[in-house]
Amino acid sequence: MIGLQRLFKMMDDDGSQSLSLPEFTKTCRDFKVGISDENVPILFSVFDSNGDGTLNYKEFIDAVREPLSESRRQLIEQVFNHIDVDGSGKLDIEEVKAKFDVHRHPEVIQGKRTAEIVLNEFISTLEANHNNINGLDSDGMVSLEEFVEYYTNVGSSIESDSEFSSTLKHTWGFKEEETDTISQRRTQQAAGARKAAEEQV
Repeated sequence: MIGLQRLFKMMDDDGSQSLSLPEFTKTCRDFKVGISDENVPILFSVFDSNGDGTLNYKEFIDAVREPLSESRRQLIEQVFNHIDVDGSGKLDIEEVKAKFDVHRHPEVIQGKRTAEIVLNEFISTLEANHNNINGLDSDGMVSLEEFVEYYTNVGSSIESDSEFSSTLKHTWGFKEEETDTISQRRTQQAAGARKAAEEQV
């Protein structure tokens, strides 16, 4: 994903944070993508979803990455709920720290970086992927959409659903049998929130 950000910046010759048709055409030639010059504008117009004559970063990402399947999205949401113990809909550093197996990270194993640094960089990366696409500021928390965005990008380089599932589960220590427990926890949290709201009335 970070590589795609660098690629986009390389293509954006004028630094406008969007690609013009000439910039897109030049890139197609430079990378020898096998599209004739007369067909480049057609492809460009397909990618230009808002029809403003340029490609912004979100349009570029949507065009080059594989769409997220429903089964993968469901798994990502289950893992997010597994991490989000307090049911706030946002992951803070403590929740990530409790579930993310940072000690498997090669640079932590080699003693090059501390677990805390890797954790903070991981959260920053999660947010950056989403915020760069949507033009948002960082708040130090990870939302469901940021989490989904990140694993959509990760999954685009993993063809096998079973490999994607295994990677996600092992990273966060998630087991399928936890789904019912998570659902029960969410029901209890919702009931508690309703009761608190009623008591305030």
